[in-house]
Amino acid sequence: MKKTAIVVGLVLLFGSTLSAREQSLLARVTVYWASGGGGSDRWSRRHICATGARLQAGHCAVDPRRIPYGSKVILPDGPLLAVDTGSAVVSRKAARRSGRTASERNALVIDRFFETKQQALRWANRNPYFMLVRVSPPDFRSPSIPPRQAAPRGIPQDIRPKTTPSAQNVATVPRRDLRDRPRSRMYMP
Repeated sequence: MKKTAIVVGLVLLFGSTLSAREQSLLARVTVYWASGGGGSDRWSRRHICATGARLQAGHCAVDPRRIPYGSKVILPDGPLLAVDTGSAVVSRKAARRSGRTASERNALVIDRFFETKQQALRWANRNPYFMLVRVSPPDFRSPSIPPRQAAPRGIPQDIRPKTTPSAQNVATVPRRDLRDRPRSRMYMP
């Protein structure tokens, strides 16, 4: 009994530090909107969300037990802020119904907010149902940003060597456009 209490205490102690890291997850991304119709309710029509913030484009609904409020959810086309929840998101209804494989049926559901039904359906028709998303907790600082380098001492500001991207041999990544998007609505690994 004493060993069990110690193990539970250690898990609770280190559990918060383990969850404070960026992670990639498979998610079923659905849409909802404010302008009425089947994809909105009385709260989203008034732009009210679970956290009390005013809903706007760039917000999403998540299961707060898996993704804390205030987290940044990064989709392939841009970041979203997790501020809302809903019963269908928590129960993962869309993933359980449309998933073909076990991993798709067990995926999280993220509900992306749009102002109008037209914008929401346009986005939904252009993107696959399932996609890999990155989730950064609210207090996460990205390690990919290099620390700012201090200027060498004794060298005046105006004669320091200037670096350009071509001088740093930075590999350029081609831009994606709509022709590169997946044709299938289902996620294919």
